[in-house]
Amino acid sequence: MHQLPDFSAARILVVGDVMLDRYWFGDVSRISPEAPVPVVKVERSEERPGGAANVARNCASLGARVGLLSVVGNDEAGRILQRQMEEGGIAASLLPDGAIDTTVKLRVIGRQQQLLRIDFETTPSHEVLQAKLAEFEQRLAGVDVVILSDYGKGGLAHIGDMIRLARAAGKKVLVDPKGEDYSKYRGATVITPNRSELRQVVGRWSDEAQLAAKAQQLRSELELEALLVTRSEEGMSLYRDGEALHQPARAQEVFDVSGAGDTVIATLAAMMALGAPWGDAIHLANLAGGVVVGKLGTATVSREELSAALAADAN
Repeated sequence: MHQLPDFSAARILVVGDVMLDRYWFGDVSRISPEAPVPVVKVERSEERPGGAANVARNCASLGARVGLLSVVGNDEAGRILQRQMEEGGIAASLLPDGAIDTTVKLRVIGRQQQLLRIDFETTPSHEVLQAKLAEFEQRLAGVDVVILSDYGKGGLAHIGDMIRLARAAGKKVLVDPKGEDYSKYRGATVITPNRSELRQVVGRWSDEAQLAAKAQQLRSELELEALLVTRSEEGMSLYRDGEALHQPARAQEVFDVSGAGDTVIATLAAMMALGAPWGDAIHLANLAGGVVVGKLGTATVSREELSAALAADAN
């Protein structure tokens, strides 16, 4: 593959836990007299969509048509997310739940380093999640691929039903998993754990052969078409029935790995929506991940950046 495909025909629905990523940037010049901690004099702040909202933003930046379905609190952070999605051309349905606060991750950055992260989160109520499931069923007909972005915040309580409904409608389902119980992801097309997430579920491995055996066993147990393991400096490995495809790491300089998994699954979904072969799909997803780890915080990859990475890789 030498040229970036036109993703405008790709129709993707992202469902999962959205959050607002807040960044406070400042200067650190002294230690507090009250405790042995640095004092950060905040000079500017930024707010970016995080979690499933960042996945949707990554799909949109590639040029795909994307919808987002999630739950937010009836608060300022929820309204900011809704506005950001509208500005990004994403058809977002963020159902407000008055009983919760929108998940916010506040990161304090001094001298280009993260000094502290503060999380605000609560679990959505059953009624709102039930309404989300009904809307999910309605929106399935208009999409090619579904991404279920699980950040363990409670927004995917009905994930088993969602996978069954999507598969019955003939849609491909990609899952970014969380936690130790992967049985709820049974029947998905592909799941995309990172190395440490997979280790939590299958235990440690001592070599490539053992990793392949454990990955294939898990893939078979969960009735998946494929299992994609993102492996940081070791690149990524895709396990399918009877084969494994490997991609070496492409990052020139790793600045921040947060959000890289969002970029990888978004690129993979866009390729799968076009019916691309697995080899091409993971090749492009790997390049996109390599670009985004060179940026600070949750970020996206533009078509121009990905085209340049593809051209550089071909040489």
